[in-house]
Amino acid sequence: MKEIVLCCTFFMCFISNAQNHKPVAIIFDTDIAPDYDDVGAMAMLHAFADKGEATILATISSNAFETTVPTLSLLNTYFNRPGIPVGVVKSNFPNKDCSKQWAEAIVVKYPHMLNSNADAMDAVRLYRKILATQPDKSVTVVSVGFFTNLAGLLNSAADEYSSLDGTKLVKKKVKQLVSMAARIDKDGKSGYEFNVMVDAAATKKVFADWPTPVTISGFEIGEKILTGIRLINNETIQNSPVKDAFKIALAKDSNTVGRNSWDETAVLVAVRGITPWFGVRKLNFDVEADGKNVLIPGKKFTYLIFKEKPEEIGKLIEDLMMHQPVKR
Repeated sequence: MKEIVLCCTFFMCFISNAQNHKPVAIIFDTDIAPDYDDVGAMAMLHAFADKGEATILATISSNAFETTVPTLSLLNTYFNRPGIPVGVVKSNFPNKDCSKQWAEAIVVKYPHMLNSNADAMDAVRLYRKILATQPDKSVTVVSVGFFTNLAGLLNSAADEYSSLDGTKLVKKKVKQLVSMAARIDKDGKSGYEFNVMVDAAATKKVFADWPTPVTISGFEIGEKILTGIRLINNETIQNSPVKDAFKIALAKDSNTVGRNSWDETAVLVAVRGITPWFGVRKLNFDVEADGKNVLIPGKKFTYLIFKEKPEEIGKLIEDLMMHQPVKR
């Protein structure tokens, strides 16, 4: 009888823990093209989805460059989720190209449902459509690109999807924003970072007015975490757009040590949380007209600092990046 009671107790605890660890519902917002850490971040996101740790609600581009929608579509297709909604900023700004042309190479090689940016939904409309259908305080937005779409969402008016304006819709439906953005240089007070600078006005809007908790993985975090070499040297992984993107770009960089893993850190924290890999400091930023982020009084943002060694975090990230598609 004692064994039966213990067994039942264990089973109930297992059920309780499973119920307390529902998949994280994620909208992924990326500038995919100027860099290729976005590809690693998407591979991680699909790995988490296959493990039951995440649900991918949408993949959205904050970059108008012509390869962005096809790239998102082919990565979703490669991981056997071709039906994930794809959105894109419907203007010619921001428009940052793929200088190393890894995107052009994989778009030609791998199948995808969406062949051009014109095939995707307007980013802000897709945000509103998705958010309106989700439970309150349930969505994690992961932003690893420019803040154009998020500022547009905050500024959006009521429509057929929701009677709420953008700020109220975000406050009602979003649990948190996790972003790869910002930089604190040696002065300890300010810095310039690509995602912040490209659309500085949009960043300023989001930093000032976003109505949910915000976690930021700054430049100096991903800068020290290097990945990609184990991936491209793994001979068991074949016909992979993830491997191809890293192999092409690393070769063009003559890089033999690995790429900085900026965007991957945001996905890791969004799904598995901050600990045990990172500690935090509480701070606040303003954004100047030229895109410089400057510390100001306040504790609005949770800003990551290292707790675990970068190499150990990199090993975990690259393990997830090497995840292979699961047949469904």
